[in-house]
Amino acid sequence: MNAPVSSFTPGTLVETSAASVSAAMPCTRLSLRARGDLAPFEAALGLSLGGHIGSRSSSDALEAMRLGPDEWILHSRSGDVADVVAAMSALYDSHPHSLVDVSGREVTLVIKGERAAELLTLGCPRDIDTIPPGAGRRTAFDGVTVVLWRDGETSFRMDVWNTFAPHVYDLLAIGSRELAAESH
Repeated sequence: MNAPVSSFTPGTLVETSAASVSAAMPCTRLSLRARGDLAPFEAALGLSLGGHIGSRSSSDALEAMRLGPDEWILHSRSGDVADVVAAMSALYDSHPHSLVDVSGREVTLVIKGERAAELLTLGCPRDIDTIPPGAGRRTAFDGVTVVLWRDGETSFRMDVWNTFAPHVYDLLAIGSRELAAESH
């Protein structure tokens, strides 16, 4: 597994009356590219890979989001993916695919609060309201490619490459403070 490299310690980074931004605990991330019949992959992973781009599914050990027609990002909540890698390796001869551990590439920022969706609009060209809770999208935030997970009406996770994380965090922190100042 790749070692997580982050300039953030997990925990709250900024908290205002508008929104809070936290660094999540590191998790295992796998990039999956696969085509054709998805049933063998779904059986090996124990979750659905079908659905439209942006759809999500989960099992006890994994959470998946479809990023493209043949691309998914998998998060392991437990951090142990040896069984996943072994199950997917067994499929390779009959169902060629790519499964790459990208755990060390990104950090997850958690954005929550009454104005969390509005905070995201400060850097995201996508209409946040069109992403329903339980879905997500690959998008941009101030020109930085991110993966946005909408966990609830006022709860989001944003996966951002470590290189860009301080920049994205600074924009979110400034925006959170500005939105909170508008309320006073």
